[in-house]
Amino acid sequence: MAEGMSDAMQIFLVAPPGLESVLADEARAAGFHAVAAVPGGVTLTGGWPEVWRANLILRGAGRVLVRIAEFRAMHLAQLDKRARKVDWASVLRADVPVRVEATCRKSKIYHDKAAAQRVQTAIIEGIGAPVAADAAVVVKVRIEDDLVTISLDASGEALHKRGHKQAVGKAPMRESLAALFLRQLGFDGSQAVVDPMCGSGTFPIEAAEIAAGLQPGRTRDFAFQHFASYDPAGFAALRTTPAATPALRFFGSDRDQGAIQGAAANAERAGVAGWCRFERRAVSDLTPPEGVPPGIVVVNPPWGSRIGERKLLFALYGALGKTLAERFPGWRVGLISPDGGLVKASGLPLTAAGAPVDMGGTRVTLWQGAIT
Repeated sequence: MAEGMSDAMQIFLVAPPGLESVLADEARAAGFHAVAAVPGGVTLTGGWPEVWRANLILRGAGRVLVRIAEFRAMHLAQLDKRARKVDWASVLRADVPVRVEATCRKSKIYHDKAAAQRVQTAIIEGIGAPVAADAAVVVKVRIEDDLVTISLDASGEALHKRGHKQAVGKAPMRESLAALFLRQLGFDGSQAVVDPMCGSGTFPIEAAEIAAGLQPGRTRDFAFQHFASYDPAGFAALRTTPAATPALRFFGSDRDQGAIQGAAANAERAGVAGWCRFERRAVSDLTPPEGVPPGIVVVNPPWGSRIGERKLLFALYGALGKTLAERFPGWRVGLISPDGGLVKASGLPLTAAGAPVDMGGTRVTLWQGAIT
């Protein structure tokens, strides 16, 4: 393990812009230290076990980066010299390929590829690790206002890829985003969740996993498993398998039979099929699940810019709003849309839960309210 890097490393959690404070709340609730929301993510401090734990248990993080060096550099020769002083042997393995990615902004060093090349050379000459374009271990170099920050990507594949969603609909909701929206809606694992346009089932499955206490990273691998600091026994000790009894509280419906079959298969792979039910059903046929107290209806309807023409969607939003207003008194509603006009057409008493959030290049808002 790196000397001096055991307990006080700066760890950066990547968040969808607009949801940094929601991810910070999740990290605080999970017992992480010195948590602060910053533009684009959340910072916290800890040793390597905290890096492993963040990857394993945080639902809203996109990836986890570990800062290993920070220094000023005005030109490439200076970058070269200082990159060679980084203790690469304490964090990287000589037998594991790496790749270096660099971004330069408002700096005298402005050439990304040249900057990456210098750091790459420092690693090769320092510890002899091979460089490969498809390496699982990525060193990220950011040069902004002449300040060089070098981080390791501890996650590898983005963390929303939990490892069990194979069937994906036309406009998939990322699991990490779904988890943050559920948190904004006050979901704590105890309420029922209904999604009347469930697609591949992300909301009900994510809600069921939270209720079951299942770790989001339980079935996948991470880049940190290839780091010099990795301790397999230490990481294994962080994995938990809760023995929760399934309770059927998570419901998805969709008019597309293929989506329903895919959602059910995804729930099976995630180990929460006993907690979820998926049915083919039109929005106008939606009814509250029997024997379940009012909970949360969450829906990511078509937006117009993406699926379906906008003018045709007013009727859909109107029908959705009418069904919910008539049949779901006492339920909380969360509706995800970039289009305030369509949301208004639902007739539901909804207000923006927070700032717009980037979702696949579209800025969407979570609109929420209670049906009385």
